[in-house]
Amino acid sequence: MSYEAGKATREHEKTLYSRLLGYLSEVEIAGVKATGEQIIDAAGGLDQLPQYKLMVAYGGGKDSTYVVAFVRAVQLYLQDSFDRTFVMRVANMRHAGVPQSVMDNIDRVYRALGLLEDERVELITVDHTLIRPFQRVLPLPERMIAINRVDVLMNGHRSAGDGRPTFCNSCNLSVADFYGRAAWWQGGVDAVVTGDSRREQLLYSAWILRLAKASGIDVEQCRKMGFQGLLIALRGIGDAYFRELFGDDAEAELSEREVSTGGRSVQPEFISIYDHVSYRVHDHWDLIVDFLGFQFDDLAFSFSESDCANPNLMAHLRGLRTQYVQNRTYEDGITEYLHLGKELMEKKEMPEHLAQLVLDRYDSPEKMGQRRRLSADFARDAFGLEEPALVAMVFSPFTDEGERLQTFIDRCHPDMSDQTAQLRAALSGESDDAQAVAWLESTSALSLGQLRTLYRSSLTDFEARDSVIARVRAGDPHKTAVETVDPRTGGRTLEIISGR
Repeated sequence: MSYEAGKATREHEKTLYSRLLGYLSEVEIAGVKATGEQIIDAAGGLDQLPQYKLMVAYGGGKDSTYVVAFVRAVQLYLQDSFDRTFVMRVANMRHAGVPQSVMDNIDRVYRALGLLEDERVELITVDHTLIRPFQRVLPLPERMIAINRVDVLMNGHRSAGDGRPTFCNSCNLSVADFYGRAAWWQGGVDAVVTGDSRREQLLYSAWILRLAKASGIDVEQCRKMGFQGLLIALRGIGDAYFRELFGDDAEAELSEREVSTGGRSVQPEFISIYDHVSYRVHDHWDLIVDFLGFQFDDLAFSFSESDCANPNLMAHLRGLRTQYVQNRTYEDGITEYLHLGKELMEKKEMPEHLAQLVLDRYDSPEKMGQRRRLSADFARDAFGLEEPALVAMVFSPFTDEGERLQTFIDRCHPDMSDQTAQLRAALSGESDDAQAVAWLESTSALSLGQLRTLYRSSLTDFEARDSVIARVRAGDPHKTAVETVDPRTGGRTLEIISGR
């Protein structure tokens, strides 16, 4: 770089840094400086700083957007104050539930922060095992979409389409895999920046290790290995979880979903910025919206975050369940999910106007119908799932040796009511009748092998906690009890639903 080019770059950075500071409070500016000092110490002094590499995990939502902006401010502060700074790796993980609007937000944020052309910044997108430089338009790998679709269906059939097990269990294990891949990619990073407090990190670690111990994993060895030990524990949990879901002999499925545990080349530390920031979005609304250009998309912005459209599908599945399984109305299910949604938004301290924006989308039968169509379109476009497959999933008719199969067929496919025996024979493996197999596969969007696995499996009893699926939801705070009323008997029942 020529002298003139270097001078222009430094002036541009000073202007960017000054503008960024203009959106931060005095407390946050002090936090930027304190974090910078912490990073200098962690790097071993100023001379080592240019070789020191930090990673920020970026989901594309409003909270992680703030973390990226804060760490960028720290990077610019060190450059401005000491004429040297660290390398910043920003890694964004995707899955089929991430719409294009999230990538558009990420691109706007990167541009506003001057990250795209900065040689001290690495911007990568992680699509399961595929890691590529960030691009705003980057098609999702077909194989990853297929894995996500099967995971949604298999989890959903084991949980009657309950929100968190259906969409989040496999996804959370994918997040662990993402950290293992992104933090060790191309020589790895020295530290991972997190917005979680030390207490939150300890609680999360303790929950992982309890779950790992219950799955028969030697957690004492994991405790000694820090971050990598947690990933090893999560790999063990994932192995137990997916064996429960697909069967011990499903080697291909198990191999594809194995959590990466990094390597021995580096052992990243965690640096928390929690004590230096506020996560209430209204405290830095101008930064997020005005400076970074963040847009709260109609599809991706839901009850707890703005990085994924799956919460819309969680509400949609609840509506389908109350309509088709419980003989009530679709609107009943949406109303019940909104009860959970309100609790989630209150816990997240979401600004009242944003919370109201979410709720207003469902405040009339006409709007609920619009959301239903939007959710159905997204299920088809993102996962390749039509409504019959979703209805089958919330019914869970194939588990417990087809205990609910006849009711499902009579209610949803009465033209097949006289074919139940042939369907059972195909599910049990007694027959490979072509017509029965074709109907089962087209209705469920699952293969015959997967359907037979469900036939041998049970619908999860979340009260018993005798399965990994049940134990995971037992420790998940994102659930609530709703009172349901049987329209035939008037009987009232408390039902636990979960979501995001």
